Amino acid sequence: MMKKILMSVALLTLFAMGGMAQEAVRLPQPDLSLGTTLTEALQKRRSDRMFQADKPVTDKQLSLLLWAACGINRPDKGLLTIPTAINAQDIEVYVCTAKGVSLYNPKANTLTPVTDQDIRLPLAERQENMATAPVFLLIVSDLSRFRSNAEHYGAMDAGYASQNICLMAAALGLKTVPRAMMNRKAVVEALGLKETQALELNHPIGY
Repeated sequence: MMKKILMSVALLTLFAMGGMAQEAVRLPQPDLSLGTTLTEALQKRRSDRMFQADKPVTDKQLSLLLWAACGINRPDKGLLTIPTAINAQDIEVYVCTAKGVSLYNPKANTLTPVTDQDIRLPLAERQENMATAPVFLLIVSDLSRFRSNAEHYGAMDAGYASQNICLMAAALGLKTVPRAMMNRKAVVEALGLKETQALELNHPIGY
């Protein structure tokens, strides 16, 4: 009887957390043959705040955006496309769409479902027009990976990821803008984040 009760509680917990029992989804391998040069991406980079709701970001584009944000570029050493203080690799990127939120796993190149809630409106907060973006990339820093100066290092590392997202979006012909505004309480509750997981920036992305 006790075993059945514990199993029921576990199932109810998973249901309440929006389907975390779902398996991770493998992303396409990033296509690194993209022809845009760094100088061209820098020329194209701009902040855009209006998005077409009916034109999605493809999985291939998403794979490149996430790889740019904090993917593995030296598989033999497990090192990232971005520098992080003391190589803490503290940056976590959540993919937020109408279908819910998933967490990017750089080493496996997968997305692990976190919740089936659409949190784009809490991310947009007062700028509700932003919520039409088909994808938000939410940058979080796990401050528990630092022994000191955690908030400083976390914000610094998030900035590197944000700039890479801006440049890759420009290279792909997509729009984005880095934002610190969001309904932090609602986002933390929806994702079940720990106190050491700091919400840093979010990027609405689309056309």
